[in-house]
Amino acid sequence: MSSAETSRTPVDPAVLFKAVFLAIVAIFVLVPLLATLLGGFKSLGELRVNPFGLPRHWEWQNYSDILFSARYWQLLRNSLIISSLAVVLTLITASMAAFTFAHVKFYGSSMLLSYLMLGLLFPAATAVLPLFIKVRDLGLLDTYFGVALPQVAFSLAMSVLLLRRFFKDIPYELLEAALVDGCSYIKFFRYVTLPLSRPILATVGTITFVNSWNAYLLPLVMLNTDALYPWPLGIMVYQGEYSSEWHLILAFITLTILPTIILFLLAQKHIVAGLTAGAVKG
Repeated sequence: MSSAETSRTPVDPAVLFKAVFLAIVAIFVLVPLLATLLGGFKSLGELRVNPFGLPRHWEWQNYSDILFSARYWQLLRNSLIISSLAVVLTLITASMAAFTFAHVKFYGSSMLLSYLMLGLLFPAATAVLPLFIKVRDLGLLDTYFGVALPQVAFSLAMSVLLLRRFFKDIPYELLEAALVDGCSYIKFFRYVTLPLSRPILATVGTITFVNSWNAYLLPLVMLNTDALYPWPLGIMVYQGEYSSEWHLILAFITLTILPTIILFLLAQKHIVAGLTAGAVKG
């Protein structure tokens, strides 16, 4: 037997299947993104005859005109404010609730947690009318908080579920030692739990930010002023004005989804660490 045959290792069929499957998924995800990106560099005529290929003539002005327009930065500012409010409020409320369910024992805690988890089965579209009435009664219509607060409510169940699982994996001996030394639950949560929970906090924050950034229904119902529109509503107005200029619309879409892509790329290490924490014991 030759040395080449002895050094050859058989390919695991499961690994090969996973690699092929992931490659197919990556193609389905990347092709629309690349087509949108490249479509913004084309003229309208070229986009119609060559929708997926490389541009023959790169129309950089399509992107520069949008970048130097005041509307684009206004839409990004509105989306950033709403998404940041949703992330901050979700992390504050969900982390405190998850810590309570993970470490504080009280009567009815399991029933209350189960009731909170029912929010995962509750579609947001069915609550539009009562939400509109409640937000109107609170005087928050046509404000950033009128959009951010319902988003926090709908993201609370998943956030508590992820955070609670991570908090329970923190060694209970740390809490016992802290309590013996006179540390309260609040101080343990602030000085021990939160610093150890950066991966899962980054995961929950990124998921909440992306969901809020791409939200369309709630801003449509709660906002009436164009100056407060986030980018999903802004692109609706933009498409109404440039209904036949699809190359400009594709450029606009590319520039508005770019912040979320950059955020995901920067936080992907923490997201993977947060989602896989506690998956393996021992």
